Amino acid sequence: MSLFITFEGGEGSGKSSQTRALYRQLTRLDIPAILIHEPGSTVLGEKLTRLLKWAQSTNIAPTTELMLFDASRAQLVQEVIRPALKAHKIVICDRYADSTVAYQGYGRKIDIDTILKINDLATGGLKPDLTVLLDIPVEAGFARKTGQEPDRFEKESKAFHQRVRKGYFQLAADEPQRWLVVNASLSKEKIQQIIWEKVSSLLTERAER
Repeated sequence: MSLFITFEGGEGSGKSSQTRALYRQLTRLDIPAILIHEPGSTVLGEKLTRLLKWAQSTNIAPTTELMLFDASRAQLVQEVIRPALKAHKIVICDRYADSTVAYQGYGRKIDIDTILKINDLATGGLKPDLTVLLDIPVEAGFARKTGQEPDRFEKESKAFHQRVRKGYFQLAADEPQRWLVVNASLSKEKIQQIIWEKVSSLLTERAER
């Protein structure tokens, strides 16, 4: 059965560790699954990732940034996500279109309706079945990232990241049936348990259809 699950959250929220944990749980149960990330997971996407996250001498305008993220997304959807779903796999994606609304919309203050239209074009209207929001206060998230070289987004102001967090809350409130909001300050084991309970219930629902 196919299922499209995305993970969202601010810096230091633990998305990468939780996506890996879910992927391991599914593979232990012999459930076909793939783990991907945005931007990236294609040859084009990885090239765009280096530019978007690590370009030091290039001043990327907010609208350019938006277009580059959605170019990477369009390639990922066509090359990886849709074929995997068609093959009845579980697709776990670390960030997706909601990141663009949160970061480029609420963070960069680009018009939200414009972003939604561009996202829709890039994804062909493909939405996740479940989006897990790992929420953590901005200061607590950055406290987890000490000793790491910050990327372009991690260098943004506290106010920027607070707007991003507010944006995620608004997105979750707008579509509560799609979102699972989890306190990312909980232990990794507890977070894994909460996520697995939700995912396993979705798998059961799909199997009974």
